[in-house]
Amino acid sequence: MEPRRAAIVGTGLIGGSIGLALRARGWHVTGTDHDQSRAGRAVELGAIDEVGDDPTAEITFVATPVGEVVDVARRVSAAGGGAVTDVGGVKQLVVSGVDHPRFVGGHPMAGSEQEGIEGATADLFDGAVWVLTPTAATDDAAYTTVRSVVASLGAEVVELDPDRHDRLVAVVSHVPHLTAAALVTMAAERSEEHRALLRLAAGGFRDMTRVASGHPAIWPDVCAANRGAILDTLDDLSGALAVMRDIVERGDPDELLAALGRARAARTSLPSRGVRPDELAEVKVPIRDRRGELASVTTLATDLDVNIYDIEIDHSAEGDRGVLVLVVDAERAERLIGGLLAVGYRPSSRSLT
Repeated sequence: MEPRRAAIVGTGLIGGSIGLALRARGWHVTGTDHDQSRAGRAVELGAIDEVGDDPTAEITFVATPVGEVVDVARRVSAAGGGAVTDVGGVKQLVVSGVDHPRFVGGHPMAGSEQEGIEGATADLFDGAVWVLTPTAATDDAAYTTVRSVVASLGAEVVELDPDRHDRLVAVVSHVPHLTAAALVTMAAERSEEHRALLRLAAGGFRDMTRVASGHPAIWPDVCAANRGAILDTLDDLSGALAVMRDIVERGDPDELLAALGRARAARTSLPSRGVRPDELAEVKVPIRDRRGELASVTTLATDLDVNIYDIEIDHSAEGDRGVLVLVVDAERAERLIGGLLAVGYRPSSRSLT
């Protein structure tokens, strides 16, 4: 059998890691980069099979800086018939700018302190969250392709509305990075007066500020594209710090313990990956065989905090209907069914055990 074919535009850390992961699974991967030497190095390291475009590719990953994604994704979408996705950390600007049914906005929330193609690894996405942002205009076949390929790389796929994605990543990614950078800068400035300070900056300080060691070049584009959400979150953070300052200033131990206890409980309740087959259920959803139905159902699942582990569409041989088959957490299947019933679907479910 001929290998499945994929293309990558941008052979840096993320693009190179995608290439390595795909090739490890038997794909033929073509890649390009504005830096020809980097594309050549990607061939040497086994991240791609050859340098060049591939209009016959089943899927193309645009792994360029955010500011370049729209132009590149438009060009790639016009040149071939495959699905197209990106890896940028901002989605609303990108999705609205590309505006093509075969484009599915994407954001793998994975990274490394290593930079460029030299830091690429085939297992970078194992256990990582990979956000997809389909819309009502997204072609279901293209979306299914992107989702299945991304999941095959070991990622946990989460569907979000593009605008909601940007608001959420401002909280969990963008502002934490800026905060870490501010803390490290503050410590470095004070170390001029207190040389022992940075030698003491171990443990919690290093863990909290580790993200500040990431490559800074991506952040001007990200901050420009998501300025509004980032500013809102910075304002919220300033308010939260003001509350904490007030508690410390008043010397109220009970209130301080309560605040830190709430934070600890929230931190320990963060979800962890890993599920057994007996914890899964299959939910079947009859749908109209038309564009946007798949995006509506999967985005609703995210809104209801129901994780989808696998997805399949059974198309009807007759008429314009099909069945969407979802594999979800068994304990949350009823929540999903209730949400689907509320918006007019008629789902059913069964345990996989």
